[in-house]
Amino acid sequence: MGGPSQVRPPAVAGLFYPDDPGELSASVEEFLSGGHPGSRNAKALVVPHAGYIYSGPVAGRAYKSLGAQADLLRRVILIGPSHRVGFEGVAIPSATAFVTPLGESHIDADAMDTLRSLPTVVEDDWPHALEHSLEVQLPFLQRVTPDAKIVPIVTGDASASAVEEVIEALWGGSETLIVISSDLSHYHPYVRARAEDASTAQAIIEERDDLRGEQACGCVGINGLNRIARKRGMRAEVLDLRNSGDTAGDKRRVVGYGAFGFYDA
Repeated sequence: MGGPSQVRPPAVAGLFYPDDPGELSASVEEFLSGGHPGSRNAKALVVPHAGYIYSGPVAGRAYKSLGAQADLLRRVILIGPSHRVGFEGVAIPSATAFVTPLGESHIDADAMDTLRSLPTVVEDDWPHALEHSLEVQLPFLQRVTPDAKIVPIVTGDASASAVEEVIEALWGGSETLIVISSDLSHYHPYVRARAEDASTAQAIIEERDDLRGEQACGCVGINGLNRIARKRGMRAEVLDLRNSGDTAGDKRRVVGYGAFGFYDA
């Protein structure tokens, strides 16, 4: 598609993460320092998307695990749930770039053309305008793989098979990483949350495609990824599993966060 360049400005800078570039850069570096590079290349990650003080340490472990692989990436498929806008299918934006205080993340135009041909994909900026589930991933990606373009996808009322179709169409090779954005359980007491999130983590490791919203708000994306992972014989591993009671919140009502990597068996 031609036409003038259009950027999607940050919607949650200063809310979910610092809006000052120096402070944001230092924050991302601190979270990354808590992880370690993995020994294998990941094809996909599941990463949380809460405010950085809560889920940043878990996200940092996910992105740090990429290690030297991050230098080879040229495209990152970002799939997250819509928190504010209800719609059918999955939505891509018309923008050519997403902006954070650290700069622009350019969108892969070829990938967007591919997605426009799929029946469950709609081009709609409204679900993206205020959505945080993708935006909070960008400062990490801008730090670890600055040359990679992004493919931002928000899921609405969509099936796991619809997400599977999207991922399959963009699977690519070693230049492509898939990131599913999802938190885990919400607002349970600490001990109950740990038990429920451990059960959900086991379901992800087993690559089940029947996760529900109360287990993971990004369940549609995870279920779609798990369908492909099973077909392709991949293995999923837990990289981190914590909740807000472990990071920056009290233990009476917590939100669960998990980081998972998917690898060739």
